[in-house]
Amino acid sequence: MTFAKISSLPLAVLATGTMALANPIDTQLPNAPELAAYGDLPVGVRTVEMVNPDQINILAIDPAADKPAEMPRYDRPLTVEVWYPAVADAVGETDYRAFLRDGTTEVTLTGRAMRDAAPAEAGESAYPLVLISHGYPGNRFLLAHLAENLASKGYVVASIDHTDSTYRTQAAFGSTLVNRSLDQLFVLEEMAKLSQEGDLAGLFDAENTGLIGYSMGGYGAVITAGGGVTEASVGYPWGAPHGTLGIHQAGSETHEALPDDRIKTIVAFGPWGMNTGFWDAEGLSGVQVPAFYIAGSQDDVSLYENGVRAMWENTSSVESALLTYVNGGHNAGAPMPAPAESYYFNEDKGFDISEHYTDPVWNTARMNNIAQHFVTAWLDEQLKGEAEKGAYFDLVENSNDGVWSVNDDGSEKEDHSHWKGFAQGTAKGLMFEVKTPE
Repeated sequence: MTFAKISSLPLAVLATGTMALANPIDTQLPNAPELAAYGDLPVGVRTVEMVNPDQINILAIDPAADKPAEMPRYDRPLTVEVWYPAVADAVGETDYRAFLRDGTTEVTLTGRAMRDAAPAEAGESAYPLVLISHGYPGNRFLLAHLAENLASKGYVVASIDHTDSTYRTQAAFGSTLVNRSLDQLFVLEEMAKLSQEGDLAGLFDAENTGLIGYSMGGYGAVITAGGGVTEASVGYPWGAPHGTLGIHQAGSETHEALPDDRIKTIVAFGPWGMNTGFWDAEGLSGVQVPAFYIAGSQDDVSLYENGVRAMWENTSSVESALLTYVNGGHNAGAPMPAPAESYYFNEDKGFDISEHYTDPVWNTARMNNIAQHFVTAWLDEQLKGEAEKGAYFDLVENSNDGVWSVNDDGSEKEDHSHWKGFAQGTAKGLMFEVKTPE
């Protein structure tokens, strides 16, 4: 795979008159499947600061010392980016300022959402809410391509900066293990309050929420949905200190009380943990809502056969699906295209920063478009009750086996089995499997 040099990439003129590299997150390729297209609604975006009070301060616990009599506590800050349908005549800047994986370089991303645009007026039917949870490390903009896309189709989307887990705040892994699901549920509660007050009141319904997680965000989503971690993982010396992960252990009172019935479905991109013993059949049988897993068959972080695929196979109590990018890696579908400034080798990190966003085989915009298509169909069916979207999942398992067979008028012949929503010859290198409850 050949990467373009930064010097050859297009430039954009900012309002200040300076030149900046163009980093679009809203690319729609000519071969994008049908439901990847942006919707008809203009989109606004705003930043909301939240604080979750009196949380266990994992970073203040010394795992090498005796367990403290009382766990140290603190007020946990969370920054959340919120995308929403905006008024028809909305105006606003369409740039984002975000840090790269190196944690030091701030870049400009360009999209379609307008900063601080006025929200659309609440209608008779409130929009569903979608939460997005990034990986370790990551930030709230990593899946911005999907957030914008969904908001244009009638969703309010809240993407979380998880403290101790962003590019700028990355710290001990134990904090991510314990806090990821807690953050998701706290943001749900805060968004529920916003749905009742201010200019977002009545626009969305937090009682009808979907949760999207990538990597460690997917790990958290599975916990939030009812999946409990193993006893062995609670005791890992490199994990959460002094058994603090026990609140999420399968069968514990704390975990049994965790799931929130406002969350109706989850989408998990490359969810982590099966590869290191955090999940087993018993724990995954606790997942209580329909689950859509998305993975690359060559995922070298969460793994595939003994990782994401095994998680899907053991999610036994609910309807579940698995979309596989054949030969795709850990970044299959989720991260936005690599910012132009990320194409450099960072001596401190020991790798090319662009590798955090790219895939060795697949084009990122292509992966994003496929994810936008399938996630739209899944959420429309699960959250909006659009049963007809189920047709987009009535597919031959291997996309390469699909047959294009249509009449002169475009109607499908009996032997037509090409993947619905994909133009002729464009459904390649993918697998889709569904499983009903045992």
